[in-house]
Amino acid sequence: MENNTLISIIIPCFNDVKFIEQSVFSALNQTHFQVEVIVVDDGSNLETKKVLKSLESKITKLITQENSGQSKARNIGIEVANGNYILVLDSDDYLESTFCEKAFAIFKNNLDLKLVSCYANLIFENNKTILFKPVGGTIHDFLFSNAALGTSMFKKEDWDNCGGYDETMKKGFEDWEFFIRLLKTGGSAEIIQEPLYNYRKRNDSTTTRANLNKYELLNYIYAKHKDLYIDNYGLFIDHLLTQIQRQEQEKLKCLKKNEYQIGYFLLRPLRFIKSFLNK
Repeated sequence: MENNTLISIIIPCFNDVKFIEQSVFSALNQTHFQVEVIVVDDGSNLETKKVLKSLESKITKLITQENSGQSKARNIGIEVANGNYILVLDSDDYLESTFCEKAFAIFKNNLDLKLVSCYANLIFENNKTILFKPVGGTIHDFLFSNAALGTSMFKKEDWDNCGGYDETMKKGFEDWEFFIRLLKTGGSAEIIQEPLYNYRKRNDSTTTRANLNKYELLNYIYAKHKDLYIDNYGLFIDHLLTQIQRQEQEKLKCLKKNEYQIGYFLLRPLRFIKSFLNK
């Protein structure tokens, strides 16, 4: 039986020995009065399994499975969750302690909401940080890019109604595709305008790998939701033309820069001779 005030935090983990403890403790230390933490070991190595075993007594449940991908791990965790509210947390990231409390309060005050997200601190491998501000909104705001963080809160019943995460999507963008289905039938995503999430931008992250397969993934999403893009044909064409125009402008900018550099080096000997003769 689901609990209407319980928030279930699902943490899929694959070979993340370095950061998994911080991620788990950020979930355990939430100020919301009722939280459960479910970790799904997606076929991790022995070093990571050792750390997960040491955390098992502190969390609600540890599930172990063969390596099947992030979407499968999330769905497995959500299936056994007791909470009416779900929060999926990546194992290398961590939450600020008030995220669940603030997200839950927003949900309770707006029955039409499907998703609650927040601003995030992007943490790069050189320790540089950038504040990222997703915009949220309705399905129209999610047509061409993800307008929320992958770590966002939603209701378990909505996850169930739209079929959960697409387990065939193992190269990335599964968060965005899931949110499209979540919002396709109505509702909206609200953003807490505070950096309550800390997102590590690693060179080997899922997002980085997804960008390497960007056009393959876009083709999959556009085809899967063909009806949605046909219904928004005008917006879709405007988006594509804007992208083409932007790429052409970047190419022109690079061309002009290269032409300037070539001209500079070709004329450099002449400028030297001129300055010498004018002495």
